[in-house]
Amino acid sequence: MPLTAEADIKALLESTRTIALVGASDRPDRPSYNVMKFLQDWGYRVLPVNPQITGEHVHGEYVWRELSQIGEPIDMVDIFRRPMAAGEAVDEAIAAGAKSVWMQIGVINEEAAARAEAAGLKVVMNRCPKIDIPRFGVRRVEPAA
Repeated sequence: MPLTAEADIKALLESTRTIALVGASDRPDRPSYNVMKFLQDWGYRVLPVNPQITGEHVHGEYVWRELSQIGEPIDMVDIFRRPMAAGEAVDEAIAAGAKSVWMQIGVINEEAAARAEAAGLKVVMNRCPKIDIPRFGVRRVEPAA
């Protein structure tokens, strides 16, 4: 079952430091663009992933083609993809060793969520961290010492 309890979601957000954002956009009118900036401002390291703009930079970060290229630990994969495409992102998150997947508002894929949970990942579905962080009083992320 995806996490739904406020305390569980808050704990996940407070234990997360590095987020890979699948479906990142370089267009200011796109929700992923604004959510990425919000997460960075809150102290998270956000690594954008989008094969259409690979090699460009969004909010100062290099855009990766796929999760497997990142080559550093990923705490959470935040998915801005259509529900049917979310399954591929979840499978990449599992293969990359991510600790959790977060499917954005409107991204509901029960089969992908079940695969992630079976692989030991925490799952949040049909929510947005930009909304939940202030709602739940999540502390700002402190840089690693």
